[in-house]
Amino acid sequence: MSTPILPTDQPPLLHHAVEEAVRLLQAGDVVALPTETVYGLAADALNPQAVAKIFEVKERPTFDPLIVHLADIKMLDLVADIPEEVKKTVARLIERYWPGPLTLLLPKKPCVPDLVTAGLPTVAVRISSHPIFKRVATALNRPIAAPSANRFGAISPTSASAVLAELGGRIPLIVDGGACLHGLESTIIKVTPATPKNLITIVRPGPVTPEDLKLYGRLERMTRTVVDGASEAPGQLASHYAPRTPLRLLSKPSDFTPEEGKRYALMSYRGEEKDGYLDLADFEQVMILSPGNGKLPEAAVRFFYVLRELDKLGVDEIIAEPMLEHGMGVAMMDKLRRASVRPA
Repeated sequence: MSTPILPTDQPPLLHHAVEEAVRLLQAGDVVALPTETVYGLAADALNPQAVAKIFEVKERPTFDPLIVHLADIKMLDLVADIPEEVKKTVARLIERYWPGPLTLLLPKKPCVPDLVTAGLPTVAVRISSHPIFKRVATALNRPIAAPSANRFGAISPTSASAVLAELGGRIPLIVDGGACLHGLESTIIKVTPATPKNLITIVRPGPVTPEDLKLYGRLERMTRTVVDGASEAPGQLASHYAPRTPLRLLSKPSDFTPEEGKRYALMSYRGEEKDGYLDLADFEQVMILSPGNGKLPEAAVRFFYVLRELDKLGVDEIIAEPMLEHGMGVAMMDKLRRASVRPA
């Protein structure tokens, strides 16, 4: 199978790309679409056969659930229930962050296939703010399941070329929407009743930060949650977002001593000598997430791109500097920890 990349940088090209994506989705196929977070591998969420193709293409275990993307807020009632006790909190979160990179875990409706939710009673839902994804979702007028468009456990793609490198020859279409705005997967939360404020549990950190969410409820400590053998939300397995090259996340410079004969590359947070990491080894390459000031939003946009580029070098190990663990740094450090865990 050849995998064409359709451009969208002119109105006629955009119209054709959207039309072709909708045609394939209606036929029960999968297509790669841009979102504001990362590129997603999309299928009709209410078609079990189409959803099964996502798992086949990604080589994804069926105990890892998918996020369902909605065309608009009216579609929420089709796939999920909102418990009465948390309705006000959920409504405030939706008003502030939809469309956008916030995913809510809610009780699912019977029409959502068990394959989408890994057999769990909850479904993860959001509305993407990406204009191309929105066009496709609106034209299809069906919920869209769309995990990241890469092989399971690998580095998430933030460009059409990165999708092609991962899934070329496996899928019939990639819609090119340029580089992703945020560069990190959406924040996933669940809201549970409590007094005096409802609890907000960050199940997966992302662009909507703990500092953002504490305005809407009492934050609960993040935990990796598994229910009856299935992950409660995507991206919760111990080893995830991993390059093929072994990656080591350092806490401080003194934690690392290079081994003779090994080749290393460095993912540097801000590329400052005073941080003490640049001279730890004769690195094959140093790539900097946010040169100079260490701005977390800039680092987030470059995060998966830098990981992917370092992975191409063929070195023995990628060394990663730590970064500030607040704001979007929480999500990046979570992903680096998962990337540094090698499968048994």
